[in-house]
Amino acid sequence: MRIVLVGPPGAGKGTQAAYLAENLSIPHISTGDLFRANISQGTPLGRQAKEFMDAGELVPDEVTIGMAKDRLEQPDAGNGCLLDGFPRNLTQAKALDQILEEKGIGLDAVLDLEVPEEEVVKRIAGRRTCRNNSAHTFHVEYKPPKAEGVCDECGGELYQREDDSEETVRKRLEVYHEQTEPIIDYYKTQGLVVTIPALGKVAEVTQRAMEALRQQAA
Repeated sequence: MRIVLVGPPGAGKGTQAAYLAENLSIPHISTGDLFRANISQGTPLGRQAKEFMDAGELVPDEVTIGMAKDRLEQPDAGNGCLLDGFPRNLTQAKALDQILEEKGIGLDAVLDLEVPEEEVVKRIAGRRTCRNNSAHTFHVEYKPPKAEGVCDECGGELYQREDDSEETVRKRLEVYHEQTEPIIDYYKTQGLVVTIPALGKVAEVTQRAMEALRQQAA
């Protein structure tokens, strides 16, 4: 299957993508991984992306599209893939259609993880990270530390990252509504969108997603 995963920040896309890709035996292709791979390997597209990122600018669509196209041509993506973070806007969605059309294939589904906006804010703004080890993460409501502000693992100070502040989260949601949400309507006209509620335990959401994909493929 060839699937695009969409949803607002904090919807659990990365977590679900990993489980779904494993269950479906297809590679999980995330924008972040594409950028890291191209930059670390020093590819021409990676060098271009790094120049924009170092200047604090957004990487142009054509660079991101080029990276995605190269990745989709690798042998492991021949029988399908799960795209996470790409396409991010209408320009990228139309480019993806063209890339797949040239190969004589198309998408099977666009999986839309639905989470209420206030839940997104609560999920992200409630996160706390250890200053000693960023892998040690907690949540003021869902995974509180035993002692407030203190990491259970190493005793380090817990803090709220700047990009986890409520103000930043709401700005990220605005960008999502303006740039990414329109691709859902675009794919709805192609009959590809499958919307599932992404509240609940990780395994429950994965089960819902797998069942929805089975129905879409039927």
